[in-house]
Amino acid sequence: MIRLLLADDEAMIRAGIRAILAADPELDVVAEAADGRQAVDLTLSHHPDVALLDIRMPKLDGLSAAAELKRVAPRTAVVMLTTFGEDDYIAKALDVGASGFLLKSGDPRELLAGIHAVAEGAAYLSPKVAQRVISQLAGGRMARGAHARDRIEGLTEREREVLALLGAGMSNAEIARELHIVEGTVKAYVSAILTRLDVRNRVQAAIVAHEAGLVA
Repeated sequence: MIRLLLADDEAMIRAGIRAILAADPELDVVAEAADGRQAVDLTLSHHPDVALLDIRMPKLDGLSAAAELKRVAPRTAVVMLTTFGEDDYIAKALDVGASGFLLKSGDPRELLAGIHAVAEGAAYLSPKVAQRVISQLAGGRMARGAHARDRIEGLTEREREVLALLGAGMSNAEIARELHIVEGTVKAYVSAILTRLDVRNRVQAAIVAHEAGLVA
C-alpha cells in the first residue's frame, strides 16, 4: 500500500480527490489536512509515503510546507496540486524539492499515475506542465547545455548511465533492472549524483541530464 497525506483547505476538493484515490486499491489516505502547518504536523505523525499538497493554503502555503517537509521528513515524496499552471509556481515547486506537479484540472488518471511514480522514486509532471518545462529548456538550450556538460564532468561512467536513465523518467527499480544491479546500489548512485551535481531532487537532476544531452 502507498500511504498518502492529502492537504487542501477546501473540504469539497479534498472529498473529490479522495474519491479518485479510493478507486485505486493500492492507495491509502492516512491523514487529511486543511492547511500547510497541519500537513507538516500530520506528516510527522503518520509518516506517509507521499504528501499531496495544494499550493494555496492558509497558515503555511503548499510551497513553504513542501520545503519544510523536505527538511524534516525527507522520505515523504511531495506532489504539488494546483489549479494554476503559471511558470513561477512550477519553478518554485521544483526548487523546494517537489517530486511531482499536477493540475487539478487534469485527467484523474494523471493523479494516480503521478502518485505511483513518485512513490517508486521517480518524478512526475502533468503533461501540460511538462510542455512548459520543455519550452523553457528549449529557450536557452545552448548556454545551459554547455553548463550542464561541465557539471557532469565529475561523474563516473556508471553515474552518467544512471543519470541518463533517471532523466528518461525511470524509477530506481527500473534502473536496477536495466543495469542488472540491485536497487540499493541504484539508490546509492542517485544520492551521489544529487550531491555531485548540487541539486535537491530527481527532477532537477533529470533537467541536467536533458540539458547535457544524456537523454534524447
